[in-house]
Amino acid sequence: MDVIFADMFPETGIHYSVIFARLIGAIVLGGVIGFEREVRDHPAGLRTHILVSLAAALFGIISIEAVQVPSFANDQQVRIDPLRVIEAVTAGVAFLAAGMIVFSRGKVKGLTTGAGMWLSGAIGLAMGFGYWPVAFFATAAAVCVLFALGKMEQRLERDSGKNLPPEDEADS
Repeated sequence: MDVIFADMFPETGIHYSVIFARLIGAIVLGGVIGFEREVRDHPAGLRTHILVSLAAALFGIISIEAVQVPSFANDQQVRIDPLRVIEAVTAGVAFLAAGMIVFSRGKVKGLTTGAGMWLSGAIGLAMGFGYWPVAFFATAAAVCVLFALGKMEQRLERDSGKNLPPEDEADS
């Protein structure tokens, strides 16, 4: 039974409390971006952004911890290539984000939501690798872009719609 318990809680290079804090941080920061998408009633909202950020953080943590696994400690030399982890997460999230982008009636929809998912993945990786300030700054910047520039876009669309002749307004 001790062997099973030891296998369930192996020695780690990063303390479990730090690992859990990083995962919670990824949940919170991914949730901040997802909340904005949810409020605007976009298809990928709160849960999607949280899951993307959490998964990316987990991949980052696992890649750091993989070099600590005792079975790798024999005669083999294990090296971590953080760029491969980043590439894998980027490719996976890009695949999900691409599924959000739709071309319909001559307009592209979902591009910002896809970009938000991609950013949530990057923020999750930053959390997973322990770059808390980078993750917090990126989240704050994303919220500013999504809220502030979103409001500005709405105002510009409204203002440009007022200058259209009445028959063109029906098409917008």
